[in-house]
Amino acid sequence: MDLRYLALIAVIMGLIVSPVMAGTKYMSGGPDISAALSGSNEFSPGQDTSLDVKIENKGLIDIKFVQSGIVERDDLPNTAKLVSVSLSSGNAPIVIKSDPQNVGDIPGGKSASAKFAVKFTSDAAAGRYLLPLTVRYTYLSSAEQVGQDSIQYIYKDTVKTIDLPVSIEPRVLLDVVSAEPEYLNVGNEGYLHVKVQNIGSETGESTIFRIVRNGNSPLIPTDSSVYIGNISPGEIVDCTFKVSVSRDATAQTYPIDLLAVYQNHEGDTVTSDPVTVGVPVGGKVSFEVISTPGELIPGVKKVIEVEYRNTGDTTAYNAQARISAIDPFTSNDDTAFLGDLSPGSTAIARYEVSVDPEANTKEYGLDSEIRYRDALDNSQISDTMKVQVKVIPGESSLPMILGIVVLLGVMGGVGYYVYQKRKKN
Repeated sequence: MDLRYLALIAVIMGLIVSPVMAGTKYMSGGPDISAALSGSNEFSPGQDTSLDVKIENKGLIDIKFVQSGIVERDDLPNTAKLVSVSLSSGNAPIVIKSDPQNVGDIPGGKSASAKFAVKFTSDAAAGRYLLPLTVRYTYLSSAEQVGQDSIQYIYKDTVKTIDLPVSIEPRVLLDVVSAEPEYLNVGNEGYLHVKVQNIGSETGESTIFRIVRNGNSPLIPTDSSVYIGNISPGEIVDCTFKVSVSRDATAQTYPIDLLAVYQNHEGDTVTSDPVTVGVPVGGKVSFEVISTPGELIPGVKKVIEVEYRNTGDTTAYNAQARISAIDPFTSNDDTAFLGDLSPGSTAIARYEVSVDPEANTKEYGLDSEIRYRDALDNSQISDTMKVQVKVIPGESSLPMILGIVVLLGVMGGVGYYVYQKRKKN
C-alpha cells in the first residue's frame, strides 16, 4: 500500500479518536464597582459606631467566544482582584479608627463587605456629609494568545473613589458654663447651682435637666431633676439641684454628671450625652474639746464646764452638746445648748455630774457629741469626742487621816512611857 494512503488514514483515525478541544474567549468592559452603607446612615453627634460598607461588582460579560484553538483563560475580565478599601473623613466631623482593609477578589455579580470603626465628634453640626471610600483593585484588561498553547495576560490597576453619604441628626448638646456649690460640705446636704448652654443645633422641647451620680463619687443627688421647658440652640439657662455629700469624703473636687431629656423635632424622647461637672466640696463640720480636764471627788456632785470649738468649714446651727455618763459617773443633766457655732467659734457646756464614792482616783475619758442643723435644716451629728475628767481624793478625808496619824503618835508615845517606867521599877 502507498505510504501516502497510510498517512491519510492515520490522520482520519486521529480525528475520529481525539475529541475537538474548544476554548473560551470573553469580551467585557471589566469590573463595575459600587459601594453603599448597610443599614441606616443617620447618626448623632458623639456617636461611637461601626459603618458596614457593602462593595458590589456589577461588571458583566458582554461577548463570549467558544471555539477550537483558543486557550482557556484563568481569570475573567469582569473580576475585580485583590480588592482593598479605605475610608476617609472628607469634610465630615468624624474620626476614622480603622485602617484600610483587604476584601479579596470580587467576581462579577458578587459583593463583599468591610467594617470601619468611627466616632462622630461631640460638637458635630447637623447636616449631610460625604465620606470618600477609596477602592483599589486589579482586573484582566486583555489576553493575547501566543501560538496554540500559550497566552499572555495583561492586568490593569484601578483606583476608584466612591462617596458614601451620611447624615448627622440635630441634637441638644450641653456645655456647663459654671457650677457653683452652696453649703456643700462633707457629710452635709447643699445646693449645686449650674449654668448650662445648649451648644447643639436642636431645640429641645419639654426639656428636663438631670444630675446623675458619677460612678462611686461621694456626691449623691437628692433632688436631681429640674424642668426647663424649651431650650433653643445657644440658649443659656440656670438650674439648681440639691446634693448630699458622703461622710467618708474629704475636702476636694468630685465629679457629677449632667444630662438633658427632651423631645426632638420628630416628637421622639431623646436623652443627651452626659456632661461631667467637677464640684468642689468643703470640709466636714467638726468639733474639738479645748477645756482642761475637770476634777471630781468621789461621792460628790459637781457641775463641770466643757468648752467646744467648731473646727470645720461651715456653721453648725442650733448645736446641742451631750455627754455620756458611764460608771462610776451619773448625771441627770447631760445635755447643753450651744447655739449657732460658726467656723472657729467656741461655746461652753455645763454638765452636773456625780461620782460614785468607791470610784478610783484617776483620769477618765467620757464620750461627748454635738447634734446640730446644717444650712438646709437637716439634723446632723458630730463624731464622738473625749472629755477628760480627773477623780481626786476629797478634802474631807484629809483631817481624818491627820487625826489617825496624831492618834497613832500619841498611842506610841504613851506606850513608850509605860515601857520605860516598868523598866526602871
